[in-house]
Amino acid sequence: MELVDFLRQTQAEVRSEIGDRLGEPDNAYPYPESVFAEVVMQHMSEIGMTFDPVVCHYAAKVGNANLRLSGYAVSEDADQLDLFVSLYEGADEITSISDTQTKTAAEQCLRFLAKCAQGRLATTMDQSNDAYALALTIQECYAKLDQIRIYVLTDSQAKAKNFKTREVSGKTVKLEVMDIERLHRHWSEGKPRDELVVNFEEVAGGALPCVYIPGDMDEYDYALTVIPGEVLRFVYEKYGARLLEANVRSFLSMTGKINRGIRDTLKDDPQRFMAYNNGIVVIADELHLGKTPDGGAGILWLKGMQIVNGGQTTASIYFTKKKNPDLDLRKVRIPAKVIVLKSDDPVKEETLISDISKYANSQNSVRQSDLSANKPFHVEVEKLAMSTYCPDGVGRWFYERAAGSFNTMLAREGTTPAKLRNLRQAIPPARKIIKTDLAKYINAWDQLPDSVSFGAQKNFMRFMDRIDGADGNGTPLSLPDVTEFKKMIAKAILYKDTQKLVRPMFPAFQANVTTYTVSLLANRLGNRMDLEKIWLRQAISPRLKEQIQTWATEVNKVLHETSEGRMISEWAKKPECWVAVRKGSYSPPATDIPELQ
Repeated sequence: MELVDFLRQTQAEVRSEIGDRLGEPDNAYPYPESVFAEVVMQHMSEIGMTFDPVVCHYAAKVGNANLRLSGYAVSEDADQLDLFVSLYEGADEITSISDTQTKTAAEQCLRFLAKCAQGRLATTMDQSNDAYALALTIQECYAKLDQIRIYVLTDSQAKAKNFKTREVSGKTVKLEVMDIERLHRHWSEGKPRDELVVNFEEVAGGALPCVYIPGDMDEYDYALTVIPGEVLRFVYEKYGARLLEANVRSFLSMTGKINRGIRDTLKDDPQRFMAYNNGIVVIADELHLGKTPDGGAGILWLKGMQIVNGGQTTASIYFTKKKNPDLDLRKVRIPAKVIVLKSDDPVKEETLISDISKYANSQNSVRQSDLSANKPFHVEVEKLAMSTYCPDGVGRWFYERAAGSFNTMLAREGTTPAKLRNLRQAIPPARKIIKTDLAKYINAWDQLPDSVSFGAQKNFMRFMDRIDGADGNGTPLSLPDVTEFKKMIAKAILYKDTQKLVRPMFPAFQANVTTYTVSLLANRLGNRMDLEKIWLRQAISPRLKEQIQTWATEVNKVLHETSEGRMISEWAKKPECWVAVRKGSYSPPATDIPELQ
């Protein structure tokens, strides 16, 4: 797919998420750049470049400084922070953006960070703004942050993809640009590995000695090597969470028993690290061999390097050195098994990566929900999506079981301009559903808004527990059939349309209001709702939209009244919040809603 085609596809997805309301002068959506930011941040989260993202628009002038923010993501241990600022043009042709513009946006976000860190922003900010909670969080946890990154997100083409790191209150801040070109590279490959090229001649001073074993099968080749501790630390510093396989979402800290052992070995017995540690497992798309100084075989460079086992070892080395600058890593060696992928089939490749991750991670157990792409439930939903046509007999929905499979499908089947155009008409981006979104739609309808409010990944893990019957509420859920699949899509349409309605109605906490409104709708009208009618119309009726808007206003009021001064986004995570919302006072439902039976 050419860059301009990808741009137009992205713009279509953004406009679909905004909805028709964008063109209404009396009810225009105030922050279209926030929707673009949400689309990009969600993709970055899916491929492991960031954590659970939160859309958070903030633009203000404090003193003589302009501050801007479009979203953020905080690691589970609150020791890593990503901030995002969006520059959205909305054009359907490639436009260039100057380094001055992207750098200015990064500086405005940097000023936001600095004032939060200094405790000067929260005291002056309106507490109803959804950036208030972030300002407090940064103020409270800034001292223990180990990594801070600022991303400028733009649908234009930028020349510079990163800027010189900056220092803010004693912390190093990385400044990066995710423009439409860089985004295209990620999406066209369907994986984050495309930019990860590690040249060991540059970072280690020469090729890494290895034993290389060409594979007898078509799936992979194999190598055994040893990586110097300082090299692994440097590579992690450069690539961060992107170095870790996206299927294994493990946000690391130094508090676990295993991590403490790694830390103590590094400090007390670095020369014994290789004897004590099981090492790491690495996958790569390409491996180039060369000669070591003694003439033996060695690994010159790896393209697409990712660590599928040993993420805790890698991160522990990095953070231990960061917190103990005098630590000497020259004596540290880490054994590494390198698996070079050879399959041309992206589905087989993802299955192999998932299995490698699962079986290699026996030292530190990995939840099956983290390796869920090949679960029977998701495989079955994907099959149903491929074989179930919309009522018009032409369109279909697409279930992205593996990251990037939507774009892979377009590239594989859209071999001519006409075929690609027909594919886009039959399966537009608005009909693409990723795993975490499906979990959100179903859990919201099943009246679990508190779970949804925890964010995409945690809610997804709880959804997988429900599927596996591990949530304590009975037997595993059965595999869906065509009828159930159509109901799933109806729930997705209902949620997405509610989201479009809610976004322009409130200045803050739209995600929480959306989720709780959908759950309230299911609670009050679920037993009367004919989801088949939503499937047949592929939309909800204007009358149901009016009902949603009415109840959304009342849900927002109840959330604020019952929060008792707590941040809505935190209050919404409590089961008590859902109890309070259910007990709220609401207008009676209209009697002429077509979807009711």
